[in-house]
Amino acid sequence: MTSLTRQIFRCRPLLKTCSVMNCTELKKQSIKTWTLSLEQLGLLSMHPYRYTCQPMLKNPRIVLLDNCIQFCSSSTELNWSEENNSLSLTNKTETEIKSSSDTKALHEGREDLLPSSALEEVSEDEALQIIAEPPLPFESFTFKDYVDHSETLRKLVLLGVNLSEVEKRPNAGQLLLKLDFEKDIRKTLLFLKDVGVEDNKLGTFLTKNPYILGEDVKDLEIRVAYLISKKFSKEAVAQMVSRTPYLLLFSVERLDNRLGFFQEELGLNMQKTRDLVTRLPRLLTGSLEPIKENLKVYQLELGFSSNEIQHIVCRIPKILQINKRKLTATFDYLHNIMGIPHSIMVHFPQVFNSKLLRIKERHMFLKFLGRAQYDPQQPSYISLEKLVSLSDDMFCTEIAKATVQDFQKFQKTL
Repeated sequence: MTSLTRQIFRCRPLLKTCSVMNCTELKKQSIKTWTLSLEQLGLLSMHPYRYTCQPMLKNPRIVLLDNCIQFCSSSTELNWSEENNSLSLTNKTETEIKSSSDTKALHEGREDLLPSSALEEVSEDEALQIIAEPPLPFESFTFKDYVDHSETLRKLVLLGVNLSEVEKRPNAGQLLLKLDFEKDIRKTLLFLKDVGVEDNKLGTFLTKNPYILGEDVKDLEIRVAYLISKKFSKEAVAQMVSRTPYLLLFSVERLDNRLGFFQEELGLNMQKTRDLVTRLPRLLTGSLEPIKENLKVYQLELGFSSNEIQHIVCRIPKILQINKRKLTATFDYLHNIMGIPHSIMVHFPQVFNSKLLRIKERHMFLKFLGRAQYDPQQPSYISLEKLVSLSDDMFCTEIAKATVQDFQKFQKTL
């Protein structure tokens, strides 16, 4: 009886909730009224971390408390007497009384474990048994502090994204931590696959350009549709997007201005402009200032005509982004030391992409052997293409007519 009184006292908030002023109305209540949730029982104040810390819901003490509440409803099933409208236990069967006595001993052993309030002091032994994970830092310079707690980051790693590289990019870390993989990232990945980015290249793509995950897919679709409207083939668009991940971050207006710039400055038709940016799509995303400067250097300092510049650029688009100092130094050595005219350089513009030291060593070796002949009208003519593109073995065998050992010995004298 003492245990029953204690359990009823613990369910006192329940009695207030159910308004046990009218016993006739309480009689009609189902047994579910006695198994209300913690919020309805007014016991939420005993566990303030129920909503702020979800893992705490699996604490054994809270499970015991819920069991105790259900025990109050099941083991102390009360029969109501219509004659005196009062609580009575006189009609309980022997089985019910035995069940109550059996559970009494069980729950008396748990009474010591049940907290009396949220401010109950915890013993030193109990405190040592509490395992609490350290809180996540509000600021960090690395993803290492968050990757174990973020499903989004874990799935990006499985895709092949290099988080150590992504975290070096400004604001990329904040972006990824705010995104949900299923809601935000999946649709972008499906879009990239539709465009033509291969599955095994998605990780590399997102490593170079994680910002695309923050773009609206509709905006990305509009930019691809613009390129298709300019008669770029789907294969060309896929190649451009894969090789230049930042391309789709540019708005339609910026893409249109870039295409117009190359078409006007170089005097190209639309077909040649498409071929140019398809072969080197970073022309659409890189800075235009070095390109403008190089075009002036070709024309004013090096003396190439507009048609010659157009021909050079169409053959080797990378020349537009070459370093100005390297460009002028290579031209000076070819034209003033080796005596090669503009017309020959126009037909072999790849010479500007070669290392100047390589050109010097091979020219001086040929000059030492008396075979430095670059005039196509003369016998034993040596083209610039073979001069810079062949390996050392092929150069010595086909051009210099000497052994590699002889060439290596000559290099040591320079």
